[in-house]
Amino acid sequence: MTTLTAAAPAGYPAPRPTGLPRAVLRLHRTALLLWGLVLLAATAFLVWLAALADEARRGTSPCGTPPTGGLMSCAAVDAITADETYANGIAFVTTSLVWLTVPVAAWAGGALIGRELENGTARLAWTQSVTPVQWLTAKLAVPAVLLTAGTTALVALTAWARGEDDPNLVGDWYQPDVFAGTGPTAVAYVLAGLALGALAGTLLGRALPAAGAACAASLLLHNLLERHRADLWPAVTRAKEGPELPRSAFQVSHTRAEVTLHPSSHFWPIQYVESGILLAVAAVAVAAAFVALRHRTI
Repeated sequence: MTTLTAAAPAGYPAPRPTGLPRAVLRLHRTALLLWGLVLLAATAFLVWLAALADEARRGTSPCGTPPTGGLMSCAAVDAITADETYANGIAFVTTSLVWLTVPVAAWAGGALIGRELENGTARLAWTQSVTPVQWLTAKLAVPAVLLTAGTTALVALTAWARGEDDPNLVGDWYQPDVFAGTGPTAVAYVLAGLALGALAGTLLGRALPAAGAACAASLLLHNLLERHRADLWPAVTRAKEGPELPRSAFQVSHTRAEVTLHPSSHFWPIQYVESGILLAVAAVAVAAAFVALRHRTI
């Protein structure tokens, strides 16, 4: 076994297993504050977008010139800009949720794990009645709880702000960022990023290389799942009934007489399968991180 003899710095109490979560929060309070500010800003932004929803829907309403038959005047519709503001705002939020996994992976690999192995902080903790397993468990559990709670809240607020899910305003359900940012997959992606970052940190033991490797791994995972999303649930094959498919259909392939597609009812099955894959990846990455940490301490 490697002998760990470092002493705690003067004036600093020795960390205890029961106080590890508090120690993690204190050490990474800047990241915690930033996460809190992101949640507050996103909440305020989504509440504002929800207030624009009714006006935005009027901006996509049928119109007439002259406004006969109960239709709005097209001149009035053209004057409404809330629809564009609302649509762009919703798109920004969902895209940000999808790509949140990348900064989370970089932070987990670089600051959460890699930096502490590189500068010796981790080994110092291991001399103060804290085992490596307890240290890594706390390092992962605390941010996992905070990220899960925060991301879940953002997904719920986004669903509320999207209102009736008008595809003219919020996009079709099968568009990559719309799909990945409006269900449990958003939370699963963040947890996978955290786990991949932890694995990179324990394997490399250096902040910058670990952050870079974690980013690359999370991007690869995202691209693979996006490319094969249509294969995650059995598609249905139907005879063509006209020259165009319903807008709600996610087309997979087609021939002259038939088309293979995912109807909108497949949204949740695909969400659950993709989330399951992501959580499985996260579990494997966490297990591998503990194995890598064990090899560092023997």
